[in-house]
Amino acid sequence: MSDSKTIVDTTGGATTAVHPFTARARRVVTTFFALFRRELSGYFQTPVAYVVGTIFLGITASLFFSVFFLFERAELRQFFGLLPILLALLMPALSMRLIAEERRRGTWEILTTLPVSTSRIIAAKFAAVWVTALFLLAPTVIFALTVAGFGPLDPGPVVGGYLGAALLAAAYGAVGVFASSVARNETVALVLGLVISLFLALLDGIVVLFPPGSVSVVQFLGTGYHFQSFARGVVDSRSVVYLLSLSALFLALARHQLDRRR
Repeated sequence: MSDSKTIVDTTGGATTAVHPFTARARRVVTTFFALFRRELSGYFQTPVAYVVGTIFLGITASLFFSVFFLFERAELRQFFGLLPILLALLMPALSMRLIAEERRRGTWEILTTLPVSTSRIIAAKFAAVWVTALFLLAPTVIFALTVAGFGPLDPGPVVGGYLGAALLAAAYGAVGVFASSVARNETVALVLGLVISLFLALLDGIVVLFPPGSVSVVQFLGTGYHFQSFARGVVDSRSVVYLLSLSALFLALARHQLDRRR
């Protein structure tokens, strides 16, 4: 009995044998990108991305140019130093609508009746919020170009800082997806996402509140601690694995939450 099936190639009119796994993979990819385009267009066809992006870029620009003009220092240290907190504020604001809004409008029930897994829905929503965050981060490259225009720019901390920012955006985006899966409305999702994200961002700054024996462990769990190495131009594999694992953890929690309700 053959493990493949015959389909019609509409481009050439010929028939070709396609393995069932290949056909299923194509369906998965097609469905994912359809959901991804739906979510991504939802950001840029509504004021959400523009309002949040304007506030984010306004704050980052004021931080950078205040150091640049007031203190006459052409550097990105201040910008990268506060980026973990800024992203902790940005990502929950972007992700609060992903699931909570659909549940409020009643479209989530319609979405879950489609022949698509919860994992695929979550992956598409996460990818959309992450790509949106990268779009909002892209204009900040002008800060690096400004510094380069006034003197030699060390590319290591810049490249490392933006790589760390992308991983941080992924981790906080996953936190936001989880918060939106738990909450019944966008406001609760925003507050819950902010609490978790800011806690992770500020954890290495409050290690003095923990017993001395647990300081190193608590410090390692803070996202700000891991971002420091990126901002110095050092790409530590442990920090990369930690941030990716953090993203996977909260996405898995979101899937579990939605599967339980589904």
